[in-house]
Amino acid sequence: MSHSCRLALAATLGLLATIGCDSTTPRQEPKEQDPSMEKRLAQYKTFRLTTDLGALSESERKMLPLLIEAARAMDAAFWRQAYGDREALLASIADPLTRRYAEINYGPWDRLADDEPFVPGVAAKPAGARFYPADATKAEIEAAAAELRGLYTIVERDGTGRLVGVPYSRAFAAEIGRAATKLREAAALADDPGLKRYLELRARALETDDYRESDMAWLEMKDNVVDIVIGPIETYEDQLFGAKAAFEGYVLVKDLAWSARLAGYAKWLSELQRALPVPEAYKRETPGSDSDLNAYDVLYYAGDCNAGSKTIAINLPNDEEVQLRKGTRRLQLKNAMRAKYDAILVPVAGRLLAEDQRRHVTFDAFFAETMFHEVAHGLGIKNTIDGRGTVREALREQAAALEEGKADILGLDMVAKLHAQGKLEGGTLEDYYVTFLAGIFRSVRFGAANAHGRANMVRFHFFEREGAFHRDAVTGTYRADFERMPAAIAALSEKILRLQGDGDYAGAQALSSEMGAIDPTLAADLERLGAAGIPVDVVFEQGEEVLGLR
Repeated sequence: MSHSCRLALAATLGLLATIGCDSTTPRQEPKEQDPSMEKRLAQYKTFRLTTDLGALSESERKMLPLLIEAARAMDAAFWRQAYGDREALLASIADPLTRRYAEINYGPWDRLADDEPFVPGVAAKPAGARFYPADATKAEIEAAAAELRGLYTIVERDGTGRLVGVPYSRAFAAEIGRAATKLREAAALADDPGLKRYLELRARALETDDYRESDMAWLEMKDNVVDIVIGPIETYEDQLFGAKAAFEGYVLVKDLAWSARLAGYAKWLSELQRALPVPEAYKRETPGSDSDLNAYDVLYYAGDCNAGSKTIAINLPNDEEVQLRKGTRRLQLKNAMRAKYDAILVPVAGRLLAEDQRRHVTFDAFFAETMFHEVAHGLGIKNTIDGRGTVREALREQAAALEEGKADILGLDMVAKLHAQGKLEGGTLEDYYVTFLAGIFRSVRFGAANAHGRANMVRFHFFEREGAFHRDAVTGTYRADFERMPAAIAALSEKILRLQGDGDYAGAQALSSEMGAIDPTLAADLERLGAAGIPVDVVFEQGEEVLGLR
């Protein structure tokens, strides 16, 4: 998995529709429930986020409601980044199904349908969401001061019309204040000293827009069972530049048994880095050695990670300097992962994979590929080889999808290498290849507005061209070609790693344009999944009541 709000209000209804501003969104008249909205909502399967809290201490149980409250503050902040006034939008929608769909999408644009508007009277979603003024052009922002591109500022116009950056700590002072208060209250209850220190530092980071020290403290925690990931983190929501971090929060409880199974995989990072299929210049950086892998049950999603399709694994922090100095933590969200496997991946395989290959789809392979996707975020290069800056800065809005594509393909390459060396327990190589192919169909349904969806579209078409799978025109099913899969993996790995190392923005754009769209044949095959009632993703029942904490 590896990476805000504009406060200006419009004066006219036309401009409101243009920027998605919500304070005066036209009120819809009551009407019968929209059947098309029933179809949209059916794309999501409801899943309850729970875990066994019996192993937690009394103080850890008391911390959970406080951490959930802190995450809720991030939810409110992200609504403002993505759309604006949540309550005004929801109050303007008479149809309860449409209102519920707006809640799932954090606005009136369908995140599973390339952000198309589904509320009457609302225009296209701005590429920069509400991180930038609606009337500012991309060229104007590019020509302005460099600090306007900072991760933790929104861009507004001052009284003279000049573009200025407003720190998140000021723009979201109310939400940040609530979150910081709850984090400090939780810290006062923490038995684990590492968790206590992290919560205190994270509260201060929210108030100062300086996250590095708290990121380091989060990496140094090893023994805590309760955890929270919170703050402005990923940059997917900013599709104009990919420069602005969006608020989110996860409340987590470590699965000690599964975490023990994962211990040790990170130690092979340096060896795998050296084996990448690119010249030395593209792998000269050494991954941080303090990386670790753990499995968690997630108890609460908020903000960016809860909008539309849901994350099932985390690789953080995103700070390139912290990654090189200390590494990252990879968190596998086991209960959410199992929900997607049972409700989506297995039924998808049953419809689109060759019948004799369906037995190769396994949860262990799905879990391993998701895990190594996160590990693979640490491979490759974080800074361009010509010294012009970070890959993220050079590739701008193309960076997120390309990075997700890198993690997917290098993760599969790692699985194949570790399996060949006898270092990966369970399953055959065919299990991993077929499960990976099924995963492409699962993720490509997220659409082009989603970084993971775009990455999977590119990989689908690249693998198709390289003959890594074949479609049977009679049955409409797909068969992995085990002989040609390794060459396709190596070719796509090299392609992406070179684009990143070169900071090749034009090349990344060309790859996305050439292979980032769904062709008619694939579209028809995916439509069969919807017709069969197979959901695209999950939504959660979550919170204190679900956990029995209220």
